[in-house]
Amino acid sequence: MAERSTAAVDVADNSGDEPLTAEADQSTADGVAQNRERDTENDEAQGSGGTESPEKASPPELHSGHKLAKRYRLEECVTRLDGFSSWRAVDEKLRRAVGVHLLPADHARARSVLAAARSSALLGDPRFVQVLDAVEEDDLVYVVHEWLPDAVELTSLLAPGPLEPHDAYQMVSQIASAMAAAHREGLAHLRLNPNAVLRTSSGQWRIRGLAVNAALRGITSETPQRTDTESVGALLYAALTQRWPYEDDAYGLAGLPKDVGLIAPDQVRAHVHRGLSELSMRALANDGATASRHEAPCTTPEELVKAVGEMPRIRPPEPAFTAPPEYQRTTYQQGSYGRPAPHPGSTQQMPSPPAPLQSRTGKALKWAVSALLIAALGLGSWQLADALMDKGNKSDDTNQTQTTDGNDKNSQKTISKPIAISGAQDFDPFGDGSEKPADIGKTYDNSPSTYWETNFYKGATFGNLKSGLGVILDLGKVQQVGKVTVTFMGDTSVELRAASGDAGSEPTSFDSYKKVAGGSGTSVTLKPDETLKSRYLLVWLTKLPLTEDGTYRGRVADIKVTS
Repeated sequence: MAERSTAAVDVADNSGDEPLTAEADQSTADGVAQNRERDTENDEAQGSGGTESPEKASPPELHSGHKLAKRYRLEECVTRLDGFSSWRAVDEKLRRAVGVHLLPADHARARSVLAAARSSALLGDPRFVQVLDAVEEDDLVYVVHEWLPDAVELTSLLAPGPLEPHDAYQMVSQIASAMAAAHREGLAHLRLNPNAVLRTSSGQWRIRGLAVNAALRGITSETPQRTDTESVGALLYAALTQRWPYEDDAYGLAGLPKDVGLIAPDQVRAHVHRGLSELSMRALANDGATASRHEAPCTTPEELVKAVGEMPRIRPPEPAFTAPPEYQRTTYQQGSYGRPAPHPGSTQQMPSPPAPLQSRTGKALKWAVSALLIAALGLGSWQLADALMDKGNKSDDTNQTQTTDGNDKNSQKTISKPIAISGAQDFDPFGDGSEKPADIGKTYDNSPSTYWETNFYKGATFGNLKSGLGVILDLGKVQQVGKVTVTFMGDTSVELRAASGDAGSEPTSFDSYKKVAGGSGTSVTLKPDETLKSRYLLVWLTKLPLTEDGTYRGRVADIKVTS
């Protein structure tokens, strides 16, 4: 990978505020299988950076089934424009779908595309569609990136109507925060439009084409932070109104009326959230509209994140429950089948209960039941008296036996005592060998407010990169272990593994630790099924919880060992 400083595609921030214009043809497909893009030569005003005039280069003559690096099999071309093409492909080595951008190595923008892709890959932020590879070989330059078949573009989400205020709030909060993180690393997007914003099935918002989409089209900007901030404002405007905040139609959205200028979302559509309406105007190039509200404009993603944080939190809508229909009586109820229904308002007489059984057979049955009850009571009384007499005869022997047994049981009970942990060490045998070792002491410092946490991953099972990681506990000497209690921040799956009792030193291989218990939750008690004597224990995390920043991390707050 190249150094980040070489891939910044003109992302140096000059704090100018002039409105910018740019070519806004449909964005490069980065992983939405059901949404095909139509690339046109029309210019759509959106307030982003300008374009350079590229030298026309013939796109590579490739076809479905072609393999790159004997690994990436091209399946379907989703974009072909301006000398490059974008494909849906399959990574045959990892058996997963990926996206691929292709252009000739002698293309005028091939160097900048490679540099932008390598810098985007170094960011590693899960809120962006990740670049997986950037290669130049056989007169081709290609960029491999994630493919998200379960994600939906903002363009499609807005087709039936504007977003709910809570959804729009979540979108602008997550997108602004992600772009602020990218600009802190010197990276800009410059083509942030409804085609580049995706919502996954879990409700997370993700951005595709960071730096790469602009490099493919030669888009640059003298004020990249202002450009991306204005783009986020345009996305929020579209989410609130289902209109594009410029005169020209774009991305399947109608533009604003001609010669009216930029008007606030709450003036375009009724029932628009006032706070979000003002926020979108502060992010857009709207000097007059901003001044009318006496609010300072947001010129950088950081300022936009601060403005979002100062807003009152917008709660999700309450779920709507429909009342069940009233119970309808039918003519098939007992006692009315085959009979005419009573007239409305008439009083229906209840049938009187049948008279008690007074026949000779009924009297005989009563006397028989009474006799059986009397016999049962007599038999029970006799058995009770016999049992009491037998107990009195054997009371002395019984008391002596019970006392002896009780003393034996009390003498065999073992009292559970805490076992001090003399040391701990992080254990990552299937990764890079280390996982936040400086904080490992917080796992047994008897303070639940401090914790040791893992690195972030893109999935609960460590992003399918490894089977787990954990903490090795040193008890100082071989001791009998009764149970281990682990307190987590978030619902976590964990196993207790133990080294052999005759291990002379701390084992360094995973196979040296045998699984003795397992569980999941925020407070997990791990109790071995059999007697366990060991000096070295391994608390092994196998499944991580989702954290507030949209990633997966393990957080161990406290570990206690008792005999």
